[in-house]
This record gives sequence, structure tokens and C-alpha cells, in this order.
Amino acid sequence: QVPLVESGGGLVQPGGSLRLACTASGYIFVLLVMGWYRQAPGKTRELVATTSNDGTSNYADSVKDRFIISRDNTRTTVYLQMNTLKPEDTAVYYCYARGRFTAYEDFDSWGQGTQVTVSS
Repeated sequence: QVPLVESGGGLVQPGGSLRLACTASGYIFVLLVMGWYRQAPGKTRELVATTSNDGTSNYADSVKDRFIISRDNTRTTVYLQMNTLKPEDTAVYYCYARGRFTAYEDFDSWGQGTQVTVSS
């Protein structure tokens, strides 16, 4: 497991914006994919967005054109810029990372989750 530390959740009004950040720490040979999932009360965890080392990004249809995923120059921090937030975006958001400890040892890691609440 690679520790993932999330920040940036909170309460926002509908139509507002928030930015989530997640940083991976410890020894990492390579991070292949970083991204965000979310889980609303009574629902299963679902993909929000991921970004890969080859530059491709993947978004859930429900957040396309509203959310933007990016990584910093060190490639160990991933951001999720969330715009035009809706009440249905309310959920716990989890950071995800997949990579390798060495050339032969893979890992999947999850963050502890950060609450995002969209309400007036």
C-alpha cells in the first residue's frame, strides 16, 4: 500500500466549485494511474475520473464538461477541479492510485476519503 493523502472536500452551494487534491508518498517505482471515485449514501462506489501516464483521461458521463482531472509535474499529486456542482455530486470522494513498487510488484491504493456536500 502506498499512502494517499486527500484534501479539499467540504460544503458548497449548487453551482459552486471545489478542488480536491491527493498526494502519494513513500517509495514508488512508478505511478501508472491516479484518479477519483465516489460513493454516495446507499450507493456503490463509482468512477469519477482517472488519468494515466500516457496522458489519457477518463470521465464518468455524469461529470464530463464539469470536472477536470490533472496531475502535477512530480506526477505524485492528482487534482480534481469540480465546477458547476450539483446536489447529486454529494458523496465521499476517494483517491485511487495504481503503480509499481519495483519493476515487478504492482500495487493498488485508496485514500481515506473526503466528504463533498453540495447543498443550499
